[in-house]
Amino acid sequence: MALSFKAHELSAVLRGFYAGAAVADTALSAFGGQQAHRTRRFTKPLLMPVLAASFAANPSARRSPLFRAVLLAQAASWCGDVALLGDAPRDFARGAASFAAGHASYIAGMRPHRAATPGAPAKAVAGIWAVCAPGVALAAGREAPYLAPILLGYSAALAGTAASATTLSEQVPAAARRRMAAGGLAFLASDAVLGLRRFLWQGAPQALEAVVMATYLSAQYLIADGAARAAART
Repeated sequence: MALSFKAHELSAVLRGFYAGAAVADTALSAFGGQQAHRTRRFTKPLLMPVLAASFAANPSARRSPLFRAVLLAQAASWCGDVALLGDAPRDFARGAASFAAGHASYIAGMRPHRAATPGAPAKAVAGIWAVCAPGVALAAGREAPYLAPILLGYSAALAGTAASATTLSEQVPAAARRRMAAGGLAFLASDAVLGLRRFLWQGAPQALEAVVMATYLSAQYLIADGAARAAART
């Protein structure tokens, strides 16, 4: 019991540290400029390792059937975060490929726990992807032709995570389902704003980058927290 309490305490401290680092990095992303960018080379790569350490320290998370999948997704997301510190098209391509790997891990972890029939939210996600993804991919292809198929594949993986998170069966505790569904939808919102800002809206305000980061970091936390709560019944 003492060891379990200490592990929960460590996990809580690390969650608090993640929240503080997330607020700092999100604020820096809103400012832009060279000084903010240099500072983010420290804050942004710190985020996923701290969240992963908090998740791994949580005894409930270690009992979760999603434990390995979430840790692998967080590792891939860290690679994506680091890649997107660069602004070149190839940096974006590496970041998208890394995040696609992360979403593949999330999907693989959730797959055994999905409901037999997809509900309305999952169908809505699929519809949004079918309507929006081709246009964003074409716009990305104007910046660099190889970005179009990469963005199309990445957006499909992202939509898969959002759809899977909203289709978990009742064998997964309700609190876990709610958090993971919210996380999947926050991922969708984050990348919708990112695609708009990067490829469709020339001269978009820098403040939109803060929206991207706030929703992305919330998504990562919500899915990790939901996965930890999934240990209660599955």
